[in-house]
Amino acid sequence: MWDSSVFLSTLTPKFYVALTGTSSLISGLILIFEWWYFRKYGTSFIEQVSINHISPWIGGGETSAEGSTSPTPTTQSMPECKVWRNPLNLLRGAEYQRFYWATQKEPLTFYDMNLSAQDHQTFFTCEGDAGKAEYEIMQTAWRERNPMVRIKAANNAIEINPDCAPAYILLAEEEATTIVEAERILRTALKVAEGNYKKSQAVQHQGPIMEGIFRRDTNVLIYIKRRLAMCARKLGKLKEAVKMFRDLTKEIPPIMNVLNIHENLLEALLEMQAYADCQAVLAKYDDISLPKSATICYTAALLKARVVAEKFSPDIASKRGLTPAEMSAVEAIHRAVEFNPHVPKYLLEMKQLILPPEHILKRGDSEALAYAFFHLQHWKNVEGVLNLLHCTWEGTFRMLPYPLERGHLFYPYPTCTECADRELLPTFHEVSVYPKKELPFFILFTAGLCSITALLALLTHQYPESMGIFASTTLNWFSLPFHFVKERIETIWPCNLLQHLSRI
Repeated sequence: MWDSSVFLSTLTPKFYVALTGTSSLISGLILIFEWWYFRKYGTSFIEQVSINHISPWIGGGETSAEGSTSPTPTTQSMPECKVWRNPLNLLRGAEYQRFYWATQKEPLTFYDMNLSAQDHQTFFTCEGDAGKAEYEIMQTAWRERNPMVRIKAANNAIEINPDCAPAYILLAEEEATTIVEAERILRTALKVAEGNYKKSQAVQHQGPIMEGIFRRDTNVLIYIKRRLAMCARKLGKLKEAVKMFRDLTKEIPPIMNVLNIHENLLEALLEMQAYADCQAVLAKYDDISLPKSATICYTAALLKARVVAEKFSPDIASKRGLTPAEMSAVEAIHRAVEFNPHVPKYLLEMKQLILPPEHILKRGDSEALAYAFFHLQHWKNVEGVLNLLHCTWEGTFRMLPYPLERGHLFYPYPTCTECADRELLPTFHEVSVYPKKELPFFILFTAGLCSITALLALLTHQYPESMGIFASTTLNWFSLPFHFVKERIETIWPCNLLQHLSRI
């Protein structure tokens, strides 16, 4: 065995020329692969690897003023993370407060409650309230952090004017400790709101201030009707709730774009197991031009899955293939999971549910919680659908190699959802994040091989004698099996045959 120092000293310029040529050949192959990848996928393979796998180790991308990681430029425009009001938000006094009494954990964050206060100020106050003591009290009451102060302010507003409908809303939301009590206060609020609505309707065209008061009274009336329908749903009066929700979906004021009452209607129809009616409602709102939600996408998947789920068997399906109906159900599940990938773990009870927040982030963990909290029972009511979901939902991520940059049916998954969800959800909840694709084995193997080669080169340069001894020992160790095999062959095979093979 030659010593490594002797080997290094005998290297000629031809070796370095050959080494340079080999490096150029490898670089050319990488360039050709990059060109092919760019032509097929419209982006650089090395860039994708650096963004998804190297940047997080180094420290991620640039951070914007809001604290969220700025998304990478793509061919599709990345929408901002907009916070929506939860269509199925609970009552603070009758539900959230009871949770706090039982666990001593705050179910709502201050950020979430502050968003609700802004909503209430936007829809339940107007410029025409200036000079009216009861409405001025309510303008400040929504912003109070202490619930007892808010309740006291609402009672003071009612003492000043018994026709102050927003004050009844606050009392129903926060002072009532049961659904029955909240319903009773809301019925009183409904009578007051209807009277105010009729008065303002008669004078709505007498100037911008009167139009503002009319819009305010309309918003108050619709909000109270919706909360009454939700109370009826919680108390088991499903037919009454469905009728009220259907009537509300026919309204057209601006507040309807925020409330998303059709999601309440879908949930109530699923509770009644009126799947045909549910499909009819879904057909109206699951349009390509309308914004999607977890309720729409997962309800569509549930309705398609229930047709085939009872007789579905993964073993049989793998042998004979999927039928058209099964393929349609699987595609609907993949569509739903691509929109919000956090929902399946809650539906499959792989992650613990908590009370949903008052605001949600579409495609985020907050929306997944809000959906699963109310719809888990509907999936359990249909035999086999959870099994079908369990067998197929993870296949979505194999279809989307880079979901943060390239969507299949929807725009790429927003990178800002995690930050917003941490603001909306309580600290005791572990926020779910988008399941990122793991590094392929080839990349890990190549990176490891390059690292080991670089380390050996560095050690050989620093300690040539020691590395020469190590190399000699290693080569001797590998050569022992070869000598053993050669001796065994020589004892078995004729000598002239071995000579003939050696000449070949």
